[in-house]
Amino acid sequence: MNNKGLLVLIAILVLACSFLGYKVYQGNNTIDQKDATILETNAEREKIELELEKMMFSYDTLSTENSFLMAEMAAQRSQIEDLMSKVKNKDWSIAKLKKETGTLRDIMKGYIVTIDSLNQLNDSLRFAADQLTTEIQDVRTRNDQLTSNMENMEDMIATGQILQASGMLTNAIKLSSSGKQNETTRAKKADMIKSCFTLMDNKIAQPGKRMLYMKIIAPNGQPLPSKDGNTKLDFEDGQDYYSVKREVDYNNAKMDVCVFYEVQGELEKGDYTIFVYEGTNKIGTSSIALK
Repeated sequence: MNNKGLLVLIAILVLACSFLGYKVYQGNNTIDQKDATILETNAEREKIELELEKMMFSYDTLSTENSFLMAEMAAQRSQIEDLMSKVKNKDWSIAKLKKETGTLRDIMKGYIVTIDSLNQLNDSLRFAADQLTTEIQDVRTRNDQLTSNMENMEDMIATGQILQASGMLTNAIKLSSSGKQNETTRAKKADMIKSCFTLMDNKIAQPGKRMLYMKIIAPNGQPLPSKDGNTKLDFEDGQDYYSVKREVDYNNAKMDVCVFYEVQGELEKGDYTIFVYEGTNKIGTSSIALK
């Protein structure tokens, strides 16, 4: 081979080596680029997975009493878990994973805003309910006080309506053959016991028929018997028999009244105490001594 041929061969070899070197260099660049792409893709997947884990944690911290929202959030947690599985298994492209993650993130933000609003509303409602409860209690307290005042006033009015007797005077009476009444202090001669008094004026009392009862306690401590059946009444100072009764027509003005008890049999000697009641309320008392 002459020198010229050798030079041509060397040139060809140089060109071939250069070409092969270029191809090797190009291949290495491609590998480096693919490695970089793989690393970048893995980093993106890890970033997406971390974001999904943060969303799961956020859902764990959300609290609501709304059953509809609880069901919706449970469904979103399930979708996050499914997407995390796709990230790990590399089922979807990064772009699709990012898009789905963004959608789930926006939904979660909406839940956060909604729950916060509901919690604020619930706090407001609880505060309003507490205020209403306090106001209701105040009203009840005032009503109880008013009821108590009314009851006290009714008691005062009822007490004020009770008639009062003044100037009560009791005597034993002996009747003459002509019917004339003569006072006596002799027990054996007494045909009647007469008590006279004045019913005082009372503007708040109910006018109309009033029943007066007179109870005469004999020296033996027992009431003198009534002609109409010895009926016991619940007087304000205890249950007891009355001796005689009389109905009067009261018109709120002063009224002079006399009540007569007809003696049955013969009275015993001693001290007699006389009580007068208007209804069951004691309004007067007096006493006499018979020999």
